[in-house]
Formats: sequence, structure tokens, C-alpha cells
Amino acid sequence: MSTIFVMVKCELGRAYEVAAAIADRVEEASEVWSTSGQYDLLVKCVLAPGRDAGHFVTESLQRLPGVRDTFTLIAFQAFR
Repeated sequence: MSTIFVMVKCELGRAYEVAAAIADRVEEASEVWSTSGQYDLLVKCVLAPGRDAGHFVTESLQRLPGVRDTFTLIAFQAFR
């Protein structure tokens, strides 16, 4: 399993709609947070072994209605 964090910029006025779509339709999305600043949402995604992060983001997130831009961070190690 690998974890990525995707920051999502939405079309104006559509952040909650996009967040609901991600939560409902994207199985790999374990958490969806609204944020302030340059991006509207922060999405934590857990990908199956061998799942390509680039294909996942472009096919599962960037194609959702209301998504304008994404910025992806690949996580290496979780510290508790």
C-alpha cells in the first residue's frame, strides 16, 4: 500500500460538491478535508500495491466535475 495526499483546487463555489463526489465515488480516498489557502481540499488516498499514482490522480480525481487543478504529495513514512 502507498499513501498520497492530493491538494485539489475547485471551480469557484463547488468545493463542497467536489468533496462529496470524492467521498462517494473514490474508493481510495480515506479522508477528504476542506482547507484554506491556495487549494480547497486535501485528500488522503491509500493506493493498492502497484497502483500508479499518476494514473490514479488523472483518471479518478482530475476528471471529476468541478476540479480545476491538483498538487500531489507522495508520502514515505508515517510517524505517530
